[in-house]
Amino acid sequence: MTIGRSFSLGTEPLGRPIWRPMSAGDLGAVVALAAAIHVDHPERPEIFAERLALFPAGSRIAEAGGVVVGYALAHPGLIGRPPALDTLLGALPAAPDCLYLHDIALLPRARGHGLTARLVADLEALAVAGGLDRLALVAINGLAPVWRRFGFLPTQGDALLQGKLAGYGDDAVYMTRNSPGEARPAPLKSPPP
Repeated sequence: MTIGRSFSLGTEPLGRPIWRPMSAGDLGAVVALAAAIHVDHPERPEIFAERLALFPAGSRIAEAGGVVVGYALAHPGLIGRPPALDTLLGALPAAPDCLYLHDIALLPRARGHGLTARLVADLEALAVAGGLDRLALVAINGLAPVWRRFGFLPTQGDALLQGKLAGYGDDAVYMTRNSPGEARPAPLKSPPP
């Protein structure tokens, strides 16, 4: 796969980075960025291509001055059922209940420009438009406190979720966030005797 757009790990100054839709021509840069940023969490190129093909609306590129400095992949999913790392989905769920942020990767020099806040706002709008009342993600590399700042909270799950999280590393935390304006789930009540 060739790199359709350029990226640089360098430290040259950036213009104001923006998010834009990802295209198939960006996949080479995305794969190269993923390999450089997620050294301990590698995924095959097919994973990125499939996410883009299944849900283009959730596939974004962070770009500054024509240079790719990051990417994000999100798709409809099921609460408590994130895909295992480096796993093809095959299809999106028939009745999704969340928008799952599969991956966000930003070069160090692209951080601190508000890209994550803009991405979360964009994904929230995408979720609401799709009738999904929650966002979900797996925080890795000790980044759970960062995601808390964006309103994501650790969410407990069953043994199946815990098994999937093990593939993401010892510090993996499954987190969710309700979309604004959506009713909060009613507390579970005990069934009548």
